[in-house]
Order: sequence, then structure tokens, then C-alpha cells
Amino acid sequence: MSQAQHYKLSIEGMSCASCVGRVDKALSGLPSVSGVSVNLASETAQFDMEEGPGLEDVASALDELGYPARTASVTLSIASMSCASCVGRVDKALEAVPGVLDVNVNLAAETATVTYLEGAVDISALIAASTEIGYPAEIAEATQSEDRAARKDAEAREIARKAILAAVLALPVFAMEMGGHLIPGVHAFIGRTIGHQASWLIQFVLTTAVLVGPGRGFYTKGVPALLRGAPDMNSLVAVGTGAAYAYSVVATFLPGLMPEAVRAVYFEAAAVIVVLILLGRFMEARAKGRTGAAIQKLLGLQARTANVLRDGEPVEVALEELRAGDILVVRPGERIAVDGEVTEGESHVDESMITGEPVPVAKASGDPVTGGTVNGAGSFRFRATRVGADTTLSQIIRMVEEAQGAKLPIQGLVDRITLWFVPAVMTVAVLTVLIWLVIGPSPALTLALVAGVSVLIIACPCAMGLATPTSIMVGTGRAAEMGVLFRKGDALQQLTSVDVVALDKTGTVTEGRPELTDLVLADGFDRAEVLGLVAAVEEQSEHPIAEAIVRAARAEAAPRHKVEKFESITGYGVRAMVGGRDVLIGADRLMQREGLETGTLTKREAELAARGRTALFAAIDDKVAAVIAVADPVKPASAAAIAALHGQGLKVAMITGDKRETAEAIAQEIGIDHVVAGVLPDGKVAALDELRAGDRKVAFVGDGINDAPALAAADVGIAIGTGTDVAIESADVVLMSGDLRGVVNAFAVSRHTMRNIRENLFWAFGYNTALIPVAAGVLYPAFGLLLSPVLAAGAMALSSVFVLTNALRLRRIRPSMDETAEVTPHAVAAVPAPAE
Repeated sequence: MSQAQHYKLSIEGMSCASCVGRVDKALSGLPSVSGVSVNLASETAQFDMEEGPGLEDVASALDELGYPARTASVTLSIASMSCASCVGRVDKALEAVPGVLDVNVNLAAETATVTYLEGAVDISALIAASTEIGYPAEIAEATQSEDRAARKDAEAREIARKAILAAVLALPVFAMEMGGHLIPGVHAFIGRTIGHQASWLIQFVLTTAVLVGPGRGFYTKGVPALLRGAPDMNSLVAVGTGAAYAYSVVATFLPGLMPEAVRAVYFEAAAVIVVLILLGRFMEARAKGRTGAAIQKLLGLQARTANVLRDGEPVEVALEELRAGDILVVRPGERIAVDGEVTEGESHVDESMITGEPVPVAKASGDPVTGGTVNGAGSFRFRATRVGADTTLSQIIRMVEEAQGAKLPIQGLVDRITLWFVPAVMTVAVLTVLIWLVIGPSPALTLALVAGVSVLIIACPCAMGLATPTSIMVGTGRAAEMGVLFRKGDALQQLTSVDVVALDKTGTVTEGRPELTDLVLADGFDRAEVLGLVAAVEEQSEHPIAEAIVRAARAEAAPRHKVEKFESITGYGVRAMVGGRDVLIGADRLMQREGLETGTLTKREAELAARGRTALFAAIDDKVAAVIAVADPVKPASAAAIAALHGQGLKVAMITGDKRETAEAIAQEIGIDHVVAGVLPDGKVAALDELRAGDRKVAFVGDGINDAPALAAADVGIAIGTGTDVAIESADVVLMSGDLRGVVNAFAVSRHTMRNIRENLFWAFGYNTALIPVAAGVLYPAFGLLLSPVLAAGAMALSSVFVLTNALRLRRIRPSMDETAEVTPHAVAAVPAPAE
């Protein structure tokens, strides 16, 4: 009987003794689980479990019960990974640790993000699991992203040093052995001078120096992996170069063991292969360092220190020492350290790194400021409200890092293939050698060696492992620079399958607050006078329409008046005495009740209402003075953005709580295909289900708290960054800008990145599929062509460099729509104040 293991899980949602009873009963009912003890005070469940159902089954049972086990995640730095097979082995080893729920290993970032059941997994067990199979692990430091470029640069310099040393040692070997094949007379010259045997001895010494020195890592990592039955790329190189070296050593020192016809040396192959692979790895290291350029730019926006008031005097302190509530002093030109609220002083702040808007924003007492933005010529003080990991900039960096480390669904296929790819290649290499020995022409042994080594070298699956993660890192990083943050990495792939983009209206398509759009005057009335009188009355009201009128009056510097005898007429409007004049504001029914003739303004009021505006009459001293129209105007870029989405082959729908006539009016004006109107906030999810008819994929764009359920329910949820935290947390993609141009750019980045991934995978898989048979000698019977191991090494290195270079092209993606460009407001794109 196997020994039971003891586990302790943290449980969420337990609030009473009956909860404890349900959890206890559910766990006790699982086979192989015994000794269950559930504690409400500590919110834990302890139990023993023998071999049988895994902890994943326990977690599933708790989830179904409604009391999920808490999960946690950790990111580990993984060393020594060189190809996709390494990724597969690390993934498999970490997943085998009891309590691990999900593993995401990223070759390009050299990390593994592990999600596990809190309390059931010791981090040291994860580190040991990876280290034991030859891939040393450690917890990734908080500054890892900042140090990564420097680390990769140092790694590239070290590899370059090894490559140069190997090249210096290999050059004479290559010249002596290949010179006779390339330049007539060299072979005879060597024979007349030092002699061929001495030449072989010199090649032996130099090649040994290459393999023991710069090439030692291939053997110290590859041979142990081979002995463990888990060969990787290093194993392929070690076996390939080792075979060529061993064959050459026998031919040099024990020539009697070989027939004279096959006595030849391949020292140059072993030496030059090491040089070429080191050169490829040098280029990989440099390119990998550049894949994280976006993170480096974001980290560069963080201030290192800040001036904090201590006993009334500004003191410079490190960013890590700041606490919420501290009062910070910002001088002209300084970068703001953390998020906060201005308490004293005025200035203009460049917030382009957050909003994309190039015009500095005025800041005064009570206004919010964001860490990472740059102060202008003024000076002010502010109270820190969010510090450390809670600042907007830190959250942006965290989103980008998580997206860059994501594993897309397409990567699953790659992982499954590469896990068995290296063993399969080694099997093919062995079969190749056997076939050449059995049916190959003379000298069969030499040809068998050449073909076998070529297969081993050319099939290294580096390019396969780098194809997807490098594109993700560069693509999501470039997206962040464009103001598009992928909170969930798989959204990058899912966006390409979206058929319909559903838009919330208020705050997404429209500005989100009503504005005065029209003031049509009756004969004999002055605009400034009428606006001043009406605004004075409306200032007594808190209705959004009243606020719009008051804002317009202030913007136009209309006269201010004192109000007396304010009266709200329920269902009709308002009335007041302003500067001794009787002012009446309301719908047409109020004018009719008071017996006032609206005259020619009646037609104008009907026209405005038909265009989706809320129209009111204003009467002064028993004479109708004006028709006032208020609306929630469409954002200037909405119409152009919708046209751009149409250009990408997408249908666009709008979901709103407004009545259908109003919604249809705006839809017709800005080109929306489908309208779902009269929807209550809790009905947006049902509206998305309606749009999914015909197995269509739907992306939803919103910004409000009431949009959170729809953002979570959509195939892809896209939150406008100017919206609420709740909406942003529910979304898959966050747009830092406040309009729909970011949606267009998100789709463009997704399309470019997925195309780039497909190109990389096509090259990586197609390269191996096409060249392994060539390396094995399939062209030899017909054309007499047999691929040299040296050329195989060069081609293998080139494939990885090609994949990385292709991924780096994503850094040049241009925004489909420039969010800093001025947009002409749409002529008739206003809609009534929201009913949402």
C-alpha cells in the first residue's frame, strides 16, 4: 500500500459551519482522500491522500462546490534552455509537481510561470524539479525585466568571446583540410612540407582545444541530458561533433582499424560546427535582448527618487521608500514619481505616455497626477495615493510582462511536437547511418558518418522553440508603445477570429457627458443674454442636461445672474426669477400649459429631436426666446475608427440603453451595422449572445462599471483605458487612449503578430521537414549531393537567426490610426444623454 501524503489547502468562500460541512463532505467523498479537517477560522482544509485522484481533481471538486481552493503563481528564471525540446521537458517536470495547475515556459524570456494550489506546493520543490533535469531555476527577481537586457548583453559578449576563440583555433584546421578541396595544389603542398600525418596531428590538437574550450558547454549539458534519456539541442551537437571527432581520432592514431579507402579526418567539421553554432547563439542572445525593448522603455519612465516633505523640508528618498499619504514636491521638468492628487501649486503635465495626447494637461489643486509623466514649467506638491506596485505605470509594466510571457493556443501544437522531436531525430540519424552502411556505395562508412552527423546538426529545433514566444514578446511590447495593453496573452490570437465588434455607447462611442449642441434664437433675442439667463436657472439643478448648459455658458463667458423664486415643475421643467425677469425652461408641453406660442421654433425643435438631441424651449417674460438642444456628442474619431474596422472585414454593432430611434440615428450617421437598443445594464451579456448567432466571435468594447459583465463574457473584452478600474480588470485588452482608434490598432497588432508567428512556424517546421531528408542523403542517388556537416551547422544557426530577425520586424509596426492626430468632429454625431 502506498504511503499517503498530507496536504493543506486555503479555501475561499467559507462563511459558516454549514460551509465547513459541505467542504468536509465533498473532500471525504473523494477516493483515496482521508483524514479531512476543515477549519473555518483559518479558512483551510487539511487531508491525507494516497495515489489516486490528483490534487487537480480535489481543486475541481471544490470549484464545483463553490468553495474554490486559493491559487498563487510564481515566475522562475530557468537557465540552460536552448531549444523547444528544453521547453517541453521543463514544462513536463514542473507539471509533475503535485498541486501545480498550469505551467507556461517561455524560451525567449527564459522564464517559467507556474500557477499552483496555495499551501500545497513549496517553491523549493518547483526549483528542484527543474534543476534536477538539468535546467537550474531560481525565483525571478522583481528587477528581472530591468536587468534582462544587461544580462543578455553580457551573455552575448561571453558567447562572442568563445566564438572568436573557436574561430581562431578552427581557421587553420579548415584551411589545412578544406584547402586541398577548394584550392588546387594545397593538398600536395602540405604533403611536401609538413606531411599529411603531421597535418592531422595539428588538426587534432586545435580541434581538441575547440571542443574542450569554447565548445565544452555542448558536452557538459548535452551528454548528461542524453544519459537521462531526455536529449536536447546540446545533445545533438555533442553527438554530431563527437562522432566526427572520434572518427577522425581513430583515423589519425589507429589507422589500422579502418580500411584504407575510408581513412579520412573530419576535424574541420567538428571545429567549424562549434564556431557556427556559437555564432548563431551570439546573434540569438543579441536579438533576445532586443525583444524586451518595450519593457525597458517603460521601466525608463519610472523615477528613481522623489522629493518628500519631512518636517516641512523636501528630502530626496528612493522610490521604494515612498508610502501612500506622503507629500511630494515636484519641480519644473521633473518626472512625477507615483500616482497622487495635487494639494498645492499649478502646472502643466505631459501625459502623452499614458494618453498619447501630445498637449500638456493643466493641473491644479485636487487634480490627479500619474507616476511616470513629466512636469512642465510650474511647480506643485501632491499627496501620494498609489505607490509601488499599485501605480498606473507599474500596472502597465505588469500587464505587458504577463502578456509577453503568455502561451497562445497555437503554441500547444509546437510543444507537443518538439517534446519528441529530438529523440526522433536521433533515431533518424541512427537509421541513416545503418542504411548507408548496408546499401551505401564505397566508402560507405565515411558517407554514413557525414550523413548521420548532418542529420543531427541540421535538425536542432531552436527555431521551433523561438518561433512563437519571440513574436509575442515583440508584438505585445510594440502594442504597449502604441497604447494597447494585452492583459491576457491569448487575446492576441483570439482577436484574429473575431467577426463582430460590439460597442457600448456612452463613454465609448460618445464622450460620456452631455454638451450644448444648438441654441436657436427667436427674433429679437441675444445669444449671450439668453444663455446667461437660462444657465442661471439651470445652475440650481443637478440634472446632466442642466450641467451641460451651465458649462456652455461658462465657456462663452455669458453674464452671471442672481436667481430668486426657483421652482421645479414636475414632469414639465423649471421656472425662476432672474434679475427681475421671469425665465421658463422645459419641453413643448410646458409652453402649451403656459399658453405660449412656439411659432417657427416648433419646426426646429422637431428637426433637432429627429437628429437624436434632447430639445427644450426657453421663454423669457412670457415670450418663447429659444430652442436649446443638448446631446452626448460622438467622439471625433469614432466614425473614422468604425470605417477602419469595416476595412478590416469586421461588422460593428452598438449596444445601448437608449430608445431605438435615437440609437438608429447615430448608427446611420457613423456607419454602425447593427443596433441593440433599450438594453438594461444587466442585459448586455444577453445582447452579446444574440450577436453570437451563427457561431460568430464577438469582441465587446466598454468603459463603465456596468460593462464589466459584458467585458468578461465576450470572446475578447476591450476596455477603454479612461474607464473604471472594474471594467479594466474584467477586460482582456486595455486601451490607454480614450477613443476607438485604439481598437483598430489592437486588431492590427494582433493580425501582424499572428501572421509573423505563422511565418516563423512555417520556416521552422518547413526547414526541418525539407532539410532532414537532404541531410540524410536522399539526393545522393540521383545527383551525387551529400550535405556537409559544416553547411548543416550554418543552416541550423541561420534558421534561428531568421526567426528572431523576422520577429523583430514587429517593432516596426505602425499604428493603423494615429491617436495623436487631430480629428475633425463628426457634423451630426450627437446623441441624447445616456439611458445606460
